[in-house]
Amino acid sequence: MKKLLGALCLVLFAAPSLAATFTFTAIPDEDESRLVERFDKVARYLQQRLGVEVMYVPVKSYPAAITAFRLNQVQLAWFGGLSGVQARQLVPGAQAIAQGHEDQYFKSYFIAHHSTGLQSSPQLTDAIQGMSFTFGAKGSTSGRLMPEYFLRKRFDKSPEALFSRVGFSGDHSMTIAQVQAGVYQVGVVNYLVWQNEVAAGKVDPEKVAVIWETPNYPDYQWTLRGDVDATFGAGFADKVRAALLELDDPELLAAFPRESFVPASNADYAPIEDVARTLDLLQ
Repeated sequence: MKKLLGALCLVLFAAPSLAATFTFTAIPDEDESRLVERFDKVARYLQQRLGVEVMYVPVKSYPAAITAFRLNQVQLAWFGGLSGVQARQLVPGAQAIAQGHEDQYFKSYFIAHHSTGLQSSPQLTDAIQGMSFTFGAKGSTSGRLMPEYFLRKRFDKSPEALFSRVGFSGDHSMTIAQVQAGVYQVGVVNYLVWQNEVAAGKVDPEKVAVIWETPNYPDYQWTLRGDVDATFGAGFADKVRAALLELDDPELLAAFPRESFVPASNADYAPIEDVARTLDLLQ
C-alpha cells in the first residue's frame, strides 16, 4: 500500500510539470536570428515573473503562428493586427491583452528605388502605376492589409491591375533589401522596422527612400488563449497581462522597438477586422 501511495504521489507531483511550460510565439516579420535573440530574452523575463517554465517557439510563417495558437502549441503570441484577428476568430475566448504604445498609432512606409525618380509626397503619386511592387508577408497588417486598402482607396484598382508585377517578400527586412537592390521598384514596410534598419546602417539613402506614409491604424498586440487559467492556475492570465504591461527593461523594449506596452482589447482591432472583411481576408 505504501508503495502504491508513493507511486501515486509521484504521478500527482509529476503531472503538473508535464504541462508547466508556458509557450509563446511571434509572427516572423523580421530576420529570424534577430527574432530568436529578442524573444529568448522575453522568455527569460516572463519565466521570472510567472514562476513557470517559459519557452519561445519560432515559426516560419504568419499562418504557422496562427496554427500554433489554434492548436494550443503556444498559449501566447505576438501578432500583427490581421493575424491577431484571424487567430482570435479560431480560438474562442482568446483576448488581446497588451499592445505597444506605438501600436495604437501604427503606419506603413511606401519606399522606392532611386532609379524611379519618385520623391516624398503627401499622397500616393500617380507615377507608381505600372511599376513593379512588393508587399511583405501575405498576412501582414503593415506590409499587406492596410497598404492594399490605401492603394485601392486611392486608385480604385487592385494591386495586380495597378502594378506591372506584384510580389510578397515574406518580411519587412526583405522588402527593404529587395527594393534597395532594385529587385522591385516600389515596396511597403512597417515604419518601425524601417527606422530600425536605418539606425543599424542597413539602408543606403542613395538607393532607397520613403515616398509616402499611410494614415494611422492599430497593429501589433499580445494575444492570450482564454483557457490558460485552467492549465496554469487561477489568475494566471492576469499575471501574464501584468508582466507585459510592467515590462520596463529598456533593452527588451528597444528590441521590439516599443516605448512601453499598454492595455489592449479585442475591440481595439475592429477597424482591422472591417478592412480584412472588405478585402475578403477572413474565413
